[in-house]
Amino acid sequence: MLMRRSRAREVALQLLFQFDFNSTVERTVIDQFLHDRLRDPESEKFGRELVDGVMLNRDAIDVQLAQLAENWRIPRMAAVDRNVLRLGAYELLFRPDIPVPAAINEAVELARRYGSKDSPAFVNGILDKVAQLAQVKQAGATGDAPAEAPGPTSLA
Repeated sequence: MLMRRSRAREVALQLLFQFDFNSTVERTVIDQFLHDRLRDPESEKFGRELVDGVMLNRDAIDVQLAQLAENWRIPRMAAVDRNVLRLGAYELLFRPDIPVPAAINEAVELARRYGSKDSPAFVNGILDKVAQLAQVKQAGATGDAPAEAPGPTSLA
């Protein structure tokens, strides 16, 4: 199950990367891409949820990322880093069913695999800030006092 989710994230990243260069991809093409690469209905469903969730919330995600990525504008980020961050931020901000460490670790692994040598640290640092923000927002929504903010996640 875990490996299938990792693979679904990888395929979702590929689709998000494609959307950066061609935002008119038809739903049938997306569904076929997911099916051909995942070949498991549960993984396809998870991958589709990730892609749809990021695309539906992309503007809000980009606003958060722009605020937290000091000295970086979203369009100036490497396309891989930008889309790994979008995927990770979506999971952190909109998918409370996914554990924070899992979302960050998966994003860092994607950055390591597809990005530059600096991508894993860049993604880790920004997503750690997103996780802290999500924790504060969640605590505010439930009326609970926020727990102490976690320190940077080290995955070196």
